[in-house]
Amino acid sequence: MEGTIKIKLFRSPNSVPEKQKRVVKGLGLRKLNQVVERPDTPVFRGMVKKVPHLLQVVE
Repeated sequence: MEGTIKIKLFRSPNSVPEKQKRVVKGLGLRKLNQVVERPDTPVFRGMVKKVPHLLQVVE
């Protein structure tokens, strides 16, 4: 069983392309400073890498 990663939305996705907004929504993030816990799989790691300017991985 893999661990989990905590992802935090620290910058607003308002002024980014629609595709990047969908990535943020796909991770389940809606509000600023919201933290979600997701499985540490290549799928979620890849989504985080698509929008590193909006997200932080919380340790």
